[in-house]
Amino acid sequence: MATPTVTARLNKSTFVTGEPMVLTVGYADADSRPVTVTVVVTDADGNSSVPVRVRTTFDQLTVTVTDDSARAWTSLSDDGSTARYQAVA
Repeated sequence: MATPTVTARLNKSTFVTGEPMVLTVGYADADSRPVTVTVVVTDADGNSSVPVRVRTTFDQLTVTVTDDSARAWTSLSDDGSTARYQAVA
């Protein structure tokens, strides 16, 4: 099992009290392998639809954000490899 990797960056290096902070987190797990799911619909006469494919990763990682000032970090988005969070300075 590989150890997950993570990167993080804030939208600025210095904030004024009350200013919104946006944190972007990139993450990955070398053991997580994308899987392609293919769906084909066939009727009783043997007629088949065009295949529809979707890629997904079943080994989803969990991102948790905390800081030493007990701010509430709200999730803005997460696509499975990049997550964005916001808090108030």
